[in-house]
Amino acid sequence: MAADGLNQQVNRKALELNLDRRVYGTFAEIGAGQEVARRFFYVGGAAGTVAKTMSAYDMTFSDAIYGPVDRYVSRQRLLGMLDHEYLLLHERLNDKMGGEKSFFVFADTVATRSYHRHNESHGWIGIRFQTQPHGPANQIIIHVRMLDEGNVLQQEALGIIGVNLIYGAFRLHATPEKLIGSLLDDLTPKRIEVDMIRFSGPDFEKVDNRLMSLELIVQGLGRAAMFRPDGEVLQPTEEFYKRAVLIERGSFRPPTYVSYEMLRSAHDDFEPRGKDAPFGTITLAEITMQNLLSTGPLNPRDFLDRTDVLGALGQTVLVSNFGEYYQLVDYVARYTNEAIGLALGVPSLEEIFLEKYYTNLEGDILEGLGRLFKTNVRLYAYPRMADDGTIVTADNPRINPKLRHLYAYLRDNDFIVPIVNYRADILHIKSPEVLAQLRAGDSQWEKSVPPAVAKIICDRQLFGWKSDKN
Repeated sequence: MAADGLNQQVNRKALELNLDRRVYGTFAEIGAGQEVARRFFYVGGAAGTVAKTMSAYDMTFSDAIYGPVDRYVSRQRLLGMLDHEYLLLHERLNDKMGGEKSFFVFADTVATRSYHRHNESHGWIGIRFQTQPHGPANQIIIHVRMLDEGNVLQQEALGIIGVNLIYGAFRLHATPEKLIGSLLDDLTPKRIEVDMIRFSGPDFEKVDNRLMSLELIVQGLGRAAMFRPDGEVLQPTEEFYKRAVLIERGSFRPPTYVSYEMLRSAHDDFEPRGKDAPFGTITLAEITMQNLLSTGPLNPRDFLDRTDVLGALGQTVLVSNFGEYYQLVDYVARYTNEAIGLALGVPSLEEIFLEKYYTNLEGDILEGLGRLFKTNVRLYAYPRMADDGTIVTADNPRINPKLRHLYAYLRDNDFIVPIVNYRADILHIKSPEVLAQLRAGDSQWEKSVPPAVAKIICDRQLFGWKSDKN
């Protein structure tokens, strides 16, 4: 373990909170000792901050206190801990101290590296807190992956990020972006990864958790984030568990008939494989950071416009900083052993076989394709229209001649599946041209997108839409 003296920022934060006579609460930790509470005891003055610490390791005790759950390292268990401990804190201390204390409950339920097996080391961490005495409760929850090899180092990292979260709740809640950036103080992304964050409560009414999910990636705390059509943030461990996963990567600026039909047709071909998965299939629309930054600095409004439209189509969204498809597959395969499908157009299929994208790998393109085409991974390719009007499918793409035999092997063994149920009448549609039309007030763009997409764009005036009547 690194010496505590090296963790200057986290120790300063813990001491500052200990000396703040207003901050007072409970620590409930399961799975890695009481590493967060230990930090407050270590720096001194904890009697002014700590009302109670507890750790119900035994499952029978844990269920008796917080209620039974299917999975102990889960959002459900974390919320049960926060509910129970916050209610208890108020019942016992509100009459006596409520007028002068801002109460909080910090909780975590984690699985660090086991002595017996190299399991996924991850955890749920949360805080429920008041920003002022007698004030309403707010809440921040995060999901983390602990990346250190050793159990002790993982415990130390958990203690640090826990202190950072508590400090951020009380000192940085008015600026959530700064709060997110502070979570890795005295840590690095090589030690811990945050792949979900959710703010709730009166003080966070104006916070859009989709933007906070994006902020995790922008600030380097995580590689990807998910949210469902209504904007509720999701966590991959829960959503991918024992499910088949079908993903379409695109700009969705706006979603056209091509992107809509591509995913629909791929789903028809993929669904028989998804039926074998215990929990069925989840379908995702993925937007990459490279795409969001392709036209200049990150534009939050543009990002929300895309997700609003995808939400109107009932689509779960994944935003990531995975440049190559093999990185995306590595990510998904971390959480599920079921089938993985990628819906893509023939232009993207052709790009996969460009050697320039694999120069960072020791095995070059062979290593990249080996990681992409793992067991249970298939690509579903939607045709494109060439400049001369001919249709290019997965059976006649433009591939470097020296890679054609490799491509033929993958095609013949159904790693690459041509979508044959396609609409030839929409292959001419290009998203940048549609975007230019809707911004120019040319109503012809509406013929290139599904009616639900056109309606939400007009109703909410997304993507810089202008009415042809104006």
